Amino acid sequence: MKKIFKFLLRRDVLIAILVVIAFLFILLSSGFSLVSSILIDASIFTIITLSLNLETGLTGVPQFGRVIAIIAGAFAVGAIPGRIMALFMHLPAGAEYANDAVNYKVVPVINKLLESNPALSILVLIISLVIAAIFGAIMGWITSRPAIRLKEAYLGISLLAIGDFLMWVGHNWEPLVGGTTAVFVPDPLRAFGVNRMVMALIMTVVLAIISYIIVEKLNRSPFGRTLRMHRDSDLAMSVYGKDKVKVRTRSLVIGAALAAVAGGAYVIYTGTCTAISFTRLNWTFWPWAYMMLGGIGSNTGVVLGVLALAVARSMIVIYRGSVFGFLMNWGIDPIWLEYTLLGAVIIIIILFLPQGLVPEKTETIYLLKG
Repeated sequence: MKKIFKFLLRRDVLIAILVVIAFLFILLSSGFSLVSSILIDASIFTIITLSLNLETGLTGVPQFGRVIAIIAGAFAVGAIPGRIMALFMHLPAGAEYANDAVNYKVVPVINKLLESNPALSILVLIISLVIAAIFGAIMGWITSRPAIRLKEAYLGISLLAIGDFLMWVGHNWEPLVGGTTAVFVPDPLRAFGVNRMVMALIMTVVLAIISYIIVEKLNRSPFGRTLRMHRDSDLAMSVYGKDKVKVRTRSLVIGAALAAVAGGAYVIYTGTCTAISFTRLNWTFWPWAYMMLGGIGSNTGVVLGVLALAVARSMIVIYRGSVFGFLMNWGIDPIWLEYTLLGAVIIIIILFLPQGLVPEKTETIYLLKG
């Protein structure tokens, strides 16, 4: 009995219980569709934040360009699978595919084929995610080049700039993903009819679980210890003869591939790829907030941080009008409460829990005498 109480009083268990209670409350008050929507968003951001934790929390790279790999995955899924299918179906598949006047006619034809063939839909889904991972890995290797030479502050700003650059290229170059008008993405989940939302939920949750297993396995492996050595001491890396460049590159490539899969899954779920929606606020700063809240370097903390903050954001959005409507009398519009209150939460966490809700576990090394 004492062990059970001790287990229940653990911080991570308490947070998990509170998150489950919050989900049950939303389920009873607003229904399953809202819960599934929150879980899909949380799963996608879990993948992204785990990838960020691998690069920043474990390796020590100031990854302020998380959106870069996400854009790579989203643009790859928005631009390539639809064109391949259009080519096989003798439909416009060149630069004109991304033109809105053509795209809105071509993609429904592709979707009709996918609706009638679940096996083909699953194949398209898998190929789309693999393409996203490949392009993400390539982008991770490209961004690892400045990461080799630049110091932390310069590297962070450089990655921030590259992310914005890619977003504006996509927004202004129509043949890529439709420019300002975006493109529709072939929908492999449509084959499941009215259960599309459930399948989207299963897809994103499974991807999040696989990502957690991959990152946790890496964390517990000799490679994970090398990453932490890189983060904690360059001198120790040199003394033990570890190749700093190779370690950074491998970490950035793996992390970018994971983040790109999340970007690809997101555009498949939404059915469109809109370049301007991939802002650094949503796809870089929020993952940083999730990671800081959960605990930098702690994969379990990251998952709980994403879930807790995702639920908090949703509850603020749902109830800000009814609960905080009185603020209008003081000239404060509740519509901004999501950012204001969450900003306050993050400040409180930084002040009183600087290591996050679930801090990274430290390993104790015992030296034998003699």
